[in-house]
Amino acid sequence: MLYKFKSRAAADLILLEPQGRQILQIIGKAPASTGIVTAAQIPAALAALEAAVAADEARLREAAQQAVEADPNAPEDEPRDTVRLRQRAAPFIDLLRRSLQEDCDVVWGV
Repeated sequence: MLYKFKSRAAADLILLEPQGRQILQIIGKAPASTGIVTAAQIPAALAALEAAVAADEARLREAAQQAVEADPNAPEDEPRDTVRLRQRAAPFIDLLRRSLQEDCDVVWGV
């Protein structure tokens, strides 16, 4: 299943089900087959996404630091093939920002 997010302010955004569900849960929306983020709800949704990204990055930094403390000879680089929440959320954050600028709602369907 795919989530397709639409706004008059930007191009459609398509996310796979796990990522779409995660984003919707972060912004406090039920991962239903259809829904809406009203223009009035966008600032809170942006704040929730940005806080989740910051928390995810802090968690990753802490885990890396603990790994180095446990084994000082371990490489400090994280795997480069892992997609982080920041990369997954960036297109949706952009869609929300553009929609906020033009006072448009964001709707989704599957």
